Amino acid sequence: MSVVLPEWAPHAPLRHFPLDWSVAAGVELAVLRLDLLDPLISGNKWFKLTHHLRAAEVAGASGVISLGGAHSNHLHALAAAGQRFNFQTVGLLRGHPQQTPTVTDLQAFGMQLHWLGYAGYRARHAADFWLPWQALYPGFYPVPEGGGGLPGALGCMGLVQHVRQQLPALGWADYDAWWLAAGTGTTLAGLLLGEAAAHPVHAALAVPADHGVEQQVQTIIQAAGMPVGSYQLHEASRGGFAKVDAELLHFMQAAETQSGVPLEPLYTAKALMALRQQVEAGYFARGSRLVFVHTGGLQGRAAALQQAAKA
Repeated sequence: MSVVLPEWAPHAPLRHFPLDWSVAAGVELAVLRLDLLDPLISGNKWFKLTHHLRAAEVAGASGVISLGGAHSNHLHALAAAGQRFNFQTVGLLRGHPQQTPTVTDLQAFGMQLHWLGYAGYRARHAADFWLPWQALYPGFYPVPEGGGGLPGALGCMGLVQHVRQQLPALGWADYDAWWLAAGTGTTLAGLLLGEAAAHPVHAALAVPADHGVEQQVQTIIQAAGMPVGSYQLHEASRGGFAKVDAELLHFMQAAETQSGVPLEPLYTAKALMALRQQVEAGYFARGSRLVFVHTGGLQGRAAALQQAAKA
């Protein structure tokens, strides 16, 4: 069995996203619901995977191997794609064995799991990291953590057309800027490539500044050989990746109640909260139209809220 992908072009709707604080500031919001892309292969993770999986198909790979944590949206999407399109997947996980809802899904989707510990996972950037795994799984195509790098960004370029095609149905002739959460910067880089400097992109950092998002974006753009375009990074990690506090949870609940759009606290809620802060501070002029990207990740919502409740 090898990686063979059908022509599959799932649709994510672009919808009005009126929230009281944006309405009061005269800023119009629309949300790109990547969480509605597919029941299992949802969010920006599918777009980040597309070019990697096509490369695996061209290479005649017998399967795909990648890395992530016990709550990894990336591994969840990869494992679901493997089950959906009938190819083998292997996941190399950070830390020691634990049974999270995500891990349960990975096993149900047929992904073969290996736990690397923490030191073993930190070695993932070493030049010879993949050698023993490629010996154990010959013919498997390695995909970097999170589906990152230039292939991941190239897959996310399509989000720009995805939005532009839906503007007439929204009643918009154009928009002024993008706003999304950033964990690695891959989706941000893809939007910059797709925009080709036509619109600015704002990224709310769901990770601390020292996680290298800026460097990752620059590396991808340079590898693409294109001008960077206008973008801005905004602090939104609230003390660290996966840090969740009572104020954030209260904001998330209020936004969900008002909009009917489910969020999760690690990326989308943090990004939306950071956007509210900027809107209320007058960062965007009245009459501005912004596209907020719902990057999915709802499969990890229950576990994140459970962990927050224990804190």
